[in-house]
Parts: sequence; structure tokens; C-alpha cells
Amino acid sequence: MLFRRIESQGLAHYSYLIGDQNEAVVIDPRRDCEVYVEEAARSGYRIGTILETHRNEDYLIGSVELAARLGAGTTEPEIWHADSQLDYQYGRPVEHEQTWQVGRLLLRALHTPGHTPGHMSYLLHDPDGHPWMVFTGDALFAGDVGRVDLLGQDRIDEMAGMLYETLFHTLLPLGDEIMVCPAHGSGSVCGSEIAERVWTTLGLERRHNPKLQFNSKEAFIEKLAAEEPEFPPYFHRMERLNIEGPPVLGALPVPAPLKASNMAKFVDDGIVVDTRMEVGFAKAHIPDALSIWQDGLASFAGWFLPYDTRLLLVTPTDDSAEAVRTLIRLGYDQVEATLAGGMNTWHSAGQDSREINTLTTAQLCRQLDEGKQFWILDVRSEDELEREGEIRGAHHIHITQLPGHLDEIPKQEVVIFCGTGLRSMTAASILKREGWPTPIVILGGTAGWESTTCPLELMLNV
Repeated sequence: MLFRRIESQGLAHYSYLIGDQNEAVVIDPRRDCEVYVEEAARSGYRIGTILETHRNEDYLIGSVELAARLGAGTTEPEIWHADSQLDYQYGRPVEHEQTWQVGRLLLRALHTPGHTPGHMSYLLHDPDGHPWMVFTGDALFAGDVGRVDLLGQDRIDEMAGMLYETLFHTLLPLGDEIMVCPAHGSGSVCGSEIAERVWTTLGLERRHNPKLQFNSKEAFIEKLAAEEPEFPPYFHRMERLNIEGPPVLGALPVPAPLKASNMAKFVDDGIVVDTRMEVGFAKAHIPDALSIWQDGLASFAGWFLPYDTRLLLVTPTDDSAEAVRTLIRLGYDQVEATLAGGMNTWHSAGQDSREINTLTTAQLCRQLDEGKQFWILDVRSEDELEREGEIRGAHHIHITQLPGHLDEIPKQEVVIFCGTGLRSMTAASILKREGWPTPIVILGGTAGWESTTCPLELMLNV
């Protein structure tokens, strides 16, 4: 028997490869799908079926890509998609109670609406016919449930009501012993409170998931309706492409490695995305480059990068595969080039560069206590402010909301604070691109904050 959970870092996306007696199925594959092909071939399995739990918003589904790769010269696997009310351009719609035999294993589709109207979960039966695990997509996570705002504010109550029925009348009655295999783990934008339980069961969720502790449907709906999760702008593009079917890549794209002199010719026609850590970017970067560190690409590229502009990469090493892989999962196929040799070659070629001033948390606190005045921009989230405290007198704009609130920031020396300096450097690079002359990034976080005149204050929940 074959069972693999494939984790996509950054997006916190989980997909699954399941097989028995040389037959295999993939659930919710990612677009860079060679991992399924290689693992199945290595283990001697043939992938004959691809199942989707719902129309995704946060990443491009890899069903079409995987089917094309597996179908080269042979019969393509069948693709079954959920949300049959949508006008899909590929695959066939799943029906409630539909089954698939995979060797001695049996998968059964369960209509589990709420996150989306046609959401499907898949109940796996073991070789003895016993219900074993359920693949819940975005209906149920460890410690959280799916968001219900994707169809707009006017339908939240309706979708939350559907999700309540799904959770309490379809999934939980399957039994406490059933393992839960969701489509996302902690860190996903599809759930703000996903727990760090790497594996979980319906029994654990029944006891420990805060969203499953309500005594009435009305209280559940009220709780979900009160939440205001962020809706990244790239979600709309993901929704469209995940119905049409994303373009088939055939292989992971390899951007052209350009010499500094050739790279400089293209800078004005594109956006330079610098994936180095914040300290390296601060010391020297290509003018107007946008700083998004490698591990932050999945979380922030969709907020700040347009889809109609060529992208040029500056990476910590000459290997840009990880950055490219993350970007194509978000639909950024226009990564055209990388800077060969990094910033050293840029300087060796006599090209101009920029820097951003930094202070440590201790240095900022000391200057505040000595009476120096700063305009402080705090780009942390509301959850962080509540948990860690807010800086007295600071101006709060969450990092993802910064482009729409630039008019609130004076064009003077701005000190930018987050939890580490990484998001602050992204914010600083945005301000620099928009004409702010002297942003200063604070390196470090709240753990080192010791100002007496400008202390951290816990927010009061009234």
C-alpha cells in the first residue's frame, strides 16, 4: 500500500498520493507535480484518478498539469472536480456518494458544502472495508474550519449554515477514530487559527477545535460571520484559472541567468524581486527592487506582484528553482530572468545600487528614551498587536494593506516595525519604490523592546 502526504511549504498546502495493488489516486495536486509522478513510478504505481475537493483560491490546482504529464503516450488519468455548479473547462463533476476502487481501498465522495457550495470530502475505507480517514479539503482543519466569505459578505450566513451542517451532521458522525486529512496546515491563508497538530482525528477536533464547541447553529454562524479574514487580490485570478485549467508547463520553468549589464537593460520594463534576507537587501539592492524573502514569497507575492509584468529575480544563490516553484504555484509564469552571480556581479559591473538604513530594537528604544521623535509604522497583524502589545504612538497598517494606505504615511523619515524585520523590509522597499526617501527598518521584535517613554501596551478587549 502507498500513502504520502505532500506538503507545499509557504502555502501550507497538503495533497495526498494513495495507492494499493499498483493503482493510485492523487487528491488536490499542486501545479509543480513531478513529485507525484516520481513517487508513483518509484513505488511501481499507476496514477489513474485525480480528485479535487473544491475550487481553490490560494494556489493553482495541478490536475490538468499532472494529467498531461501522465498521459504522454498513454491514457490520461481521470480528473474529477467538485463545485459542479461552476463552468469547468476540464474533468468531470463528482457526485455525492460516488465511489472509486483503488486496489483493495475504496474512496467515497461526501458532499460537504460551506467553504464552497459544491465542496466534496473523500472517505477512505481500508482493505477490510472499515472507514479509516477522511480527506476534508477546506471544510475542516486541525483547530479550525474553512472560511465562508468567498462568495461575498451577503452570503456568509448562508455558507456558514451549510458548513455547520457539514461539520456536525456529515463529518463528525463518521466517528471519533477517523483520521482527518485536510488540504492545509498551520500558516495557510485559508484558516487563521489552524493548529500545529500535524495529524489529527475527528475525535480530537470534536474535543479541541474551538469552532466545534458551539451549542447551536445560530452561535456557530454568528462566530464565523464576525470574522474578517483577509482576501488577497490574487484569489480572483486563482478562482478563474482553477475553472479554466491553468496553462500546462510541461516542466518547471528555468529563468535565463543574465549578466548584470544585460539585467540592467530589462529592469525598467519589469519588477525585480529580491528574495534575500532583510540584512543583505538593506546593505545593497538594485534600485526599485521589491524585497520579499524566500520563505515569504508564498504569503506575500500575491499581495504585491502584478500578473502583467515580467519578473526578474535576485536570489541568495544562483539556484532560483525554489523561488520559481513558489511563484508558479501562484500563477506567476512570467519569471523571465535571474541575476547571475548575485549582487557581487552587479557591483563588479559598475551598476548603481541602493541601501536601506536599519536600527536594532535596542537602538530605537534608546533613542526614543533620549527624546528623539520618530514616525513609527507598525506593519504587524491585529492578532500580533493583541498578543504582543502595541507601541504607544505608533501608526498601524498591516503589511498586506500598505499599498492602499500610502496616503496616510507622511513623506518623511519613517521607522518601520514588525516582529523580526523581514516584513518591515518588504514595506520599506514598497515605500522606496513609491518615492519615500529614508525609511528605516527595525531589526528585531517585541522581545527586545525596552523603551520606557514609548512602551508596549497590551490592547484591551472591550
